Amino acid sequence: MPLSQADFAAVWLTLELASLTTLLLLLIGTPIAWWLARTESRWKQPIGAIVALPLVLPPTVIGFYLLVSMGPNGFIGQLTQSLGLGTLTFTFTGLVIGSVFYSLPFVVQPLQNAFEAIGRAPLEAAATLRAGPWDTFFSVVLPLARTGFVTAAILGFAHTVGEFGVVLMIGGNIPGKTQVASVQIYNHVETMQYAQAHWLAGGMVLFSFVVLLALYSRRSTLRVWR
Repeated sequence: MPLSQADFAAVWLTLELASLTTLLLLLIGTPIAWWLARTESRWKQPIGAIVALPLVLPPTVIGFYLLVSMGPNGFIGQLTQSLGLGTLTFTFTGLVIGSVFYSLPFVVQPLQNAFEAIGRAPLEAAATLRAGPWDTFFSVVLPLARTGFVTAAILGFAHTVGEFGVVLMIGGNIPGKTQVASVQIYNHVETMQYAQAHWLAGGMVLFSFVVLLALYSRRSTLRVWR
């Protein structure tokens, strides 16, 4: 059998992690992107740089500091322990937190670009019709920025699926709990099970190609319509 039960469990856990992370990223990233797109604060550049840090930092660096902060002596770990939640290291919840940090710029930047492309005219027109901020956002901004949301969701999901360093540092390699597909490929290579590694790695290559093809096809369609 090309894929074992452990492989299927790792794939399912990866999809579960990517889905939950993408949902959280859209909820967290939307207000951040909106603020970055609209603000003239002097803090715009520093906060934008912080959001973009995962683009240039090695995943192991992010994973290390998250591991320390969520550990028993870290500030997050001490907080969760005081709330009776224990530590979040080597748990699925810890993987979600790490994934949100790691994939944040892949959601925020497409949304920020989409919000900036809207301009002020539609917002001013909505204001003249006495639309409130929330009504303007949901009835004007969201429809105009839908392409940015689709791009952000796809990139956030795909980037989370491809994680390795961050999830390995935070979650370790616990089957059925923190063992995702990328870690399982690493396991197969370590044990010289190259056939199984090929099946999982090939699946990820195909997935990545389909994601990029969908993105480029969507951009080409938009150019034609414009």
